[in-house]
Amino acid sequence: MNATCRLPKRSFETNFHWPSGRDCKACNVFTRKSAWERWRRNQSMPENASPSAAIDFIYLNEAQMIEAGVTDMASCVDTMEEMFALLHRGDYRMPGANNSSHGSMITFPDDSPFPDMPKNTADRRFMAMPAYLGGNFGTAGVKWYGSNIANRERGLPRSILMFILNDTDTGAPLAFMSANLLSAYRTGAIPGVGARHLARHDSRVVGICGPGVMARTSLSAFMATCPAIDTLKVKGRGQKSLQAFLEWVGETFPQITTVETVTTDEEVVRGSDIVSFCQASQTGDVSFYPRIEREWVKPGTFFAMPAAVNFADEFLEPDVRKVFDNTGLYEAWMEEVPRPAHNIIPLAGVQWLDQVEQGKLDPTSLEDLGAIVAGDSVARRNEDEIIILSVGGMPVEDVAWGTQIYRNAIKLGIGTKLNLWDQPALR
Repeated sequence: MNATCRLPKRSFETNFHWPSGRDCKACNVFTRKSAWERWRRNQSMPENASPSAAIDFIYLNEAQMIEAGVTDMASCVDTMEEMFALLHRGDYRMPGANNSSHGSMITFPDDSPFPDMPKNTADRRFMAMPAYLGGNFGTAGVKWYGSNIANRERGLPRSILMFILNDTDTGAPLAFMSANLLSAYRTGAIPGVGARHLARHDSRVVGICGPGVMARTSLSAFMATCPAIDTLKVKGRGQKSLQAFLEWVGETFPQITTVETVTTDEEVVRGSDIVSFCQASQTGDVSFYPRIEREWVKPGTFFAMPAAVNFADEFLEPDVRKVFDNTGLYEAWMEEVPRPAHNIIPLAGVQWLDQVEQGKLDPTSLEDLGAIVAGDSVARRNEDEIIILSVGGMPVEDVAWGTQIYRNAIKLGIGTKLNLWDQPALR
C-alpha cells in the first residue's frame, strides 16, 4: 500500500454492483464503504438503505487477460518479487499442515474396473491449487486445471486452466479467469526474480533446454532483469517446436544477436551465464533426468531450474549456493511422497532434501529466495560463485498475479460482468 494512502489494508474489493470512478489516487483501490455509498447514490436510494445482497463478478477470457496485461513480464516479475517478501514474513496460506503445499491432485490408476475412468497416461491429472496472500494483495483464490498429454493431438494445450479470485471477508467471487497465460507468466517470472538477485549483472549468455512455453516465459523474465543478454543457446528434441521457438525469439528479442542450436546438455551449460532447464521429462527414476556435471560450469553461473534435473555430487560442495523458491513447499513434498523423493518430484530442491536425509548435505547450507528478496539474506556475494535456484511453482503466485490482472481489468473496464445473484435463495 502506498505511504500516502489512508485506506485500511484489504479494503479494495467490492461485492456490490460496480461503482464508477476511484476514491484513492494514491493506490487506485476501492473501499467497500465508498463503493456502496456511490452505488446507493447512483440508485437514488435513501441514506439509511442497507448494502445490496447482489453479487457481481467479472469473467476474463484469454483475449481479455492479454488486454489486462497478463503478458507484461516486467510487471509480473515485480509482482512476484513483492510476493516473495510476503512469503518470507509468513503473510500467506497454502494447503497442507505447514501451509505451504503445492495443492491437491487427482490421479488415476493404471487399470480400473470402471471403463469410463481415465487411465494413468502421461500428464493425466486434475489439480486444485488454493492460496491466500496478504500484504497489498489481501485476496484468496484457487487455480483448477485438467491435464492430458493427448490434448496436443486435438490442437489443445496439455493443460487447460481456470482461476477464481475471491474476496477474503465474504468469500464472494471477484473474478473468474482464463489461466493458461496467468500460470505460464507467473511461472516464468520466478526465474526472473532469481536472476535479478542472483545472476551476474553483466550476464550475456543464456542456455536453455526445452524450447516450450516455460522456456519462452523464463527467457522473457531474464530479458526483463538482465538487459545485457545478447546470446542464446537452445536445445530441443522436436524440430517443429524448436523452429517455432527460434522464430519467436527473433521476433520478440532483436537484441539477442547470436542464437545457437545445440544438441547436448553439456553445450547448453558450457559458457552460459544463466542456465534454465525447462524440458518435459519422465519421472520415476533419476536416470531419466538430465544430469549436470560440475566440470561443465564456468564460475559465476546462475541456474534457474523449474524442471527435472540431476546435479552431480560435485555440486554438494559448499561453494555452490543452493536456493529454494520456498523452503516450506519442498518440506511439504517430503511429507507427501515416498523415498527417494527425487524419483517422484524431479526438482533440484527435492534432490537436496534427499541428500540431507542421506547425510550428504548440511541442511544449514540451504537458502530461501524470500529471505534474499526481503534483504535478510545476501544476494550474489561475488562474480564467481555458482548459484542454483530450484523453482517449484506455488498457488500464491497465481493469487498475486491474478489479483494484479483483476485490478488492471477493473481500472480499464475490461471483462464481462456476471451476476451470481440479486438476492440469495438461501441465507
